[in-house]
Parts: sequence; C-alpha cells; structure tokens
Amino acid sequence: MNANKEILAFLGELRINNNRDWFQQNKTRYTLLQKEFVREVQDVIGRIATFDAEIAGLQAKDCLFRIYRDIRFSPDKTPYKVHFSAYMAAPGGRKSDRAGYYLHLEPGRCMLSGGLWCPPPPVLKVVRKDIYENIDEFEEILNDPEFRQFFPQLEGETLKRVPAGYPADSSCAEILKHKDFCVVHQTNDSFFDSADWLDKTEKIYKKVQLLNRFLNFSVDEFAGRV
Repeated sequence: MNANKEILAFLGELRINNNRDWFQQNKTRYTLLQKEFVREVQDVIGRIATFDAEIAGLQAKDCLFRIYRDIRFSPDKTPYKVHFSAYMAAPGGRKSDRAGYYLHLEPGRCMLSGGLWCPPPPVLKVVRKDIYENIDEFEEILNDPEFRQFFPQLEGETLKRVPAGYPADSSCAEILKHKDFCVVHQTNDSFFDSADWLDKTEKIYKKVQLLNRFLNFSVDEFAGRV
C-alpha cells in the first residue's frame, strides 16, 4: 500500500484547519497515517543501506520529526507542522550530528534532500578547511552530471563575504561562504504517489552518498571518531 496520497491529502486539510479542535477530531486518521509513514521510512532506510552500510540498523522511529510545533518563541502560533519528515543519519537518526538523508512530504513542497544542515561553528570550521584543502574532490562530487541532474547547486544560508582565513579571490570562494552544505531535489506530489517512488528515491539518494561521505569525514574528524 502506498499511503502517500492520503498523507498529502491529510496535510492539505491540516494546512487549512491548523487548530487543536480539528486535529483532535482527526487524531485517529493522523495516527494511522503516521504508522504508514514510519513503515515507508523504514523501507527507505532499507534501500539506502544497500549502498550506505552506515544506515543499516537505523530505526525509522528515531528519524521522524514530531508534527507538533514549538510555538513558545514563534510569532506563528499554529500548533502543527503541515509536513511529515524524517532525517536518516547514523548514529541517532534525526538527532545525529552527521550528514544524512532527508525526506519531506508536504503538499506542493515535497523534497528529497541530503548533506549537512546548520552545523555548529566549530564543525563548520573543520568542514570548510577540508573543502578548501580538497576542493578538487569536492567539486568533482558536485559537478558530476548525474548528481547535477538532481542537485544543481548547494543550498542553504551563506555569508556575504569569504570567511576569515581564506583568500577572497579563491576559485571556491562561493562554496566557502556556505554555512550549510546540503542539496535539495524538489519533487511534485505525484512523485510519491507513483508505484516506483521507492526505486526513484533510492536512485536519487545514491547520488547523495558521496557528498555525505566527504562531509562526514570532517564531522567525525572534529568529534574524534577518525
């Protein structure tokens, strides 16, 4: 069973009715769809593990993000997120400090993503240093034609200037400005409703694995794991 069409329909309704009364009235429906999403994420983990052994054994329940929003310090007081999402990285799933694979279901904003999002400044410093010293290898990953078919550019927040310690006229100046090193493949909703969505997802994530391996060497280097 492919439940993604029903998940997206539920999320579309939640976007219009983002309040506790509606959610409580539809709590049973949400619970059933969340269980289906857990099952699907476990299937995705199994596919990733065929080419990235580090992911083997990861549990979907550790990768899912809660649907409940933290509204304590937000001007937006709507109580629920309008997406289902999971971050698959080892160890720890969504709590991992390492580069991984991100799955996001949201009406009109579905995506498959990967890489390293918002690393703490000390880790970012190590990542930048390793990129600068191994720029040919890093650019070879980004410029691979099959990689660029799905991920045409690095995404995320950037600095206005090249960070201190690096030449402003460096050929990799634009890369070094990045505060995130992630890539995003936007899909239409029908992507996840197709019978072969798992096959297509595996193919796309397989292109992320080399990027993750490069970035995780830096993350593990900082953490003393290498």
